[in-house]
Amino acid sequence: MHAPHTTFTPSATYDEALDRAAAAWGIEREYWDIFGRHHPAPPEVKRSILEALGVDASSAAALDGAVEQKLWQEWCRPLPKTLVVSVNGPAEVEVSLPEPEATSTIRLEIVWEDSGSSSNLVEFQHLPLASTAELRGRRFVRKRVPLPAPLRLGYHKLACYPAALTNSEHAVVCNFIVCPDRAWSPPELSNDNHKAAGIIISLYGLRSDRNWGCGDTTDLEKMLDWLVEDVRGSFLGLNPLHAIPNRTPYNTSPYLPNCTFYRNFIYLDPTRANEFSESPRAVRLFESAKFQKTLQSLRDSEFVEYEKVARLKIRFMKLLFRRFLENYRQGTGRASEFEAWSRAEGELLDRFATYCALDEVLHKRDRNVWVWTQWPEEYRDPESPAVKEFARKHWRLILFYKYLQWELDRQLEAVQRYAKSRNLSIGLYHDLALATDRYGSDLWAHRWFYVAGARVGSPPDDFSPNGQDWSFPPPHSEHHREDGYRHFAESIRKSCRHGGALRIDHVMRFFRLFWIPEGMTAAQGTYVRENHEDLLRILALESVRQKVVIVGEDLGTVEPSVREALERFGILSYRLFYFEKHGDGRFRLPHEYPRHALVSPTTHDLPTLAGFWEGKDIVSRRAAGVIDDGIYHAQMNDRLREKQKILDMLFSLNLLPAWFPRSASQLPYLTGELHNAIIGFLASTPSLLLAINQEDLTKETEQQNLPGTTAEYPNWRRKMRYTVSQLRTEPEAGNFTAMIRHWISRTNRGNI
Repeated sequence: MHAPHTTFTPSATYDEALDRAAAAWGIEREYWDIFGRHHPAPPEVKRSILEALGVDASSAAALDGAVEQKLWQEWCRPLPKTLVVSVNGPAEVEVSLPEPEATSTIRLEIVWEDSGSSSNLVEFQHLPLASTAELRGRRFVRKRVPLPAPLRLGYHKLACYPAALTNSEHAVVCNFIVCPDRAWSPPELSNDNHKAAGIIISLYGLRSDRNWGCGDTTDLEKMLDWLVEDVRGSFLGLNPLHAIPNRTPYNTSPYLPNCTFYRNFIYLDPTRANEFSESPRAVRLFESAKFQKTLQSLRDSEFVEYEKVARLKIRFMKLLFRRFLENYRQGTGRASEFEAWSRAEGELLDRFATYCALDEVLHKRDRNVWVWTQWPEEYRDPESPAVKEFARKHWRLILFYKYLQWELDRQLEAVQRYAKSRNLSIGLYHDLALATDRYGSDLWAHRWFYVAGARVGSPPDDFSPNGQDWSFPPPHSEHHREDGYRHFAESIRKSCRHGGALRIDHVMRFFRLFWIPEGMTAAQGTYVRENHEDLLRILALESVRQKVVIVGEDLGTVEPSVREALERFGILSYRLFYFEKHGDGRFRLPHEYPRHALVSPTTHDLPTLAGFWEGKDIVSRRAAGVIDDGIYHAQMNDRLREKQKILDMLFSLNLLPAWFPRSASQLPYLTGELHNAIIGFLASTPSLLLAINQEDLTKETEQQNLPGTTAEYPNWRRKMRYTVSQLRTEPEAGNFTAMIRHWISRTNRGNI
């Protein structure tokens, strides 16, 4: 068999050149939407996306030149800038050399991430040929070269040297990432008789008799007690805890964070910080009648008051920080811990804290300045002299924002440690958002990793007939790969930290994202491919290292190959009751659900079980102006048909008593029997994990988020119906808890 050979010939037409360039940069020529409709990508869409990626698309010659340059760069380097491999794969790598140099001896050296190195000398000319290329009048050969040692998991460096030299200026070094083939899973779940269950909460919405108007780390521990003693579950799921601006109504979504690497300080409990008991002034303020009255007002508010909670906690934490500074100057043990943590966080923390300090100072100077794109020009570049001077002058404020993150990290670590002490096999189940705010810290600090001139969205579907524009920039895959996927790995690592499971929002991002060029609508976008094998391997590496179960939210327009790949890498699928249907519209039966999945009634973006039954989501969309009266009536009629299908299925499984009404039109509300039947249905599936949202636990009718709205609906602000203590004392809450516990026990989903 002949080795594959690469050459380059000019395109005959502009369209041919455009398609070739689009393929080279992963831009799909077509896609099929959820309705089965075919959408070819128009030439102007492909051209706009290429231009956003920095490709000159002005002519066929320019496009050909870009493709040829890309090939040239791939063949000129002996090794790519980053190589991601399986620890169980062949112990060899492909090395490219110009033909005149292909007769020489080369040296490969792996520099291990922990310490030490391994190397070997190879007679390149004697190795079998893998492929060849003819570019710019030069011939290149590519061969598979044995690696110098057995592979180890980790982030290493691989160097290729001419001959036996180790200090040659011609040496080529690549990021060499060795990964497992599958994500981590608790050993107990390998037993077909074991499954697990948990409750998903919105931490900001937890009510208690002691918090500051939103849920915090102490509330979280109390919820864990309830989970262990009353529910007997295995995990407590959380909304993404990422840092957000905490400004209502436009900047409160945990799925559109200011920063994906650090967390929202409003989840801190200030009284847990060591400095609280050491600061008489802070204690006096906290115990004052006026302060307690303010706290009570925030607790009593119908919705979470993000700005008020954030301002109060910032002012109070600055009091504690004064005490911390005294310890810091004295070099106490706690100060040393902080220093070690800050050093380990490195540039990511430096830039985030600097951004926070700039945001505070510049907004105080001008109350009309809300985002970094409104800052004076000299502050918009994190590496500018003005920013460096600002950091020198405001070092205390920057240190304060680092202190906030450190204290929150310590508290979350303590909560997960507490969960483990209560013998919870998973404990905290975290959530990693897909997006990052284009006006947030990530874009200010790490702009090189994002593409300007395009936004991410989704194609038309049942809920958004015109598609969705999510208004945040797509990642620049080439730049991430060149950098060794460092930022991607950090986003996974930091989200996994202090937890036993991680949900990946919109896991299809690892395979492809729907790009909308600047100036176009979502209906005009198309998909752009990602390096999914690399990303999934790194995800598996972080999962294994931190012993974290990975759940991929694979809803929407999902290609079969996506779920096949997730299964291969041990990533659990995400299956929702409303969406699990056959092609003819019939709901799937319990035994038809996959084993390697998390099953749940709904999500934050969809109606609760009670809301679904009452059509509350449809009513809310009409009230918000998202749909008109005609669509409202059509959707209510569709909902009635869906409810009837659910009833018919539940009766067929004997999950409803014989006397129960069989017509959906006779059931305007979610009754206790119907609630019990649906939870029992989901618990009876073979899926490894069952997750019940807090709203579905307590039969609440309003969902957390109504897609397509901002000020028209109180998104991300709803509090839980009961306080943490009332979950145990209120009879109705106790009945709900007993029902969940019954199904957990009956279906062998007790704590594994």
